[in-house]
Amino acid sequence: MANILIVDDSRTSRRVLRDILERGGHSVVGEAVNGREGADLYNNLKPDLVTMDITMPEMDGIESLKVIISNDPHAKVVMVTAANQKQKMMEALKIGAVEFIAKPLDENAIIKTIDEVSEKKT
Repeated sequence: MANILIVDDSRTSRRVLRDILERGGHSVVGEAVNGREGADLYNNLKPDLVTMDITMPEMDGIESLKVIISNDPHAKVVMVTAANQKQKMMEALKIGAVEFIAKPLDENAIIKTIDEVSEKKT
């Protein structure tokens, strides 16, 4: 079981992700609506793992990832991406994202990815 922070500007995506993660036995410790709030919450909550949308207002997922990794090089951030964001996905992995989840959200794929990432030692 992992304590997870969800960062996504879509209320629907956050709710769907929360439901999937909780059904998978994980605990959602916080939700943020943009990358800036996500980076701040990460520092306050110290979750085991973050799911991070790429496209958000104010600060996108890539910039938020940079802030989180600069403060905690061992942070486990899983990017949530649409199929047409391959370039940004590659950039996120170079910066330090540990994995990614594709939209539309698939429950089995999400649980498998989250379980694998949460079990990895940093």
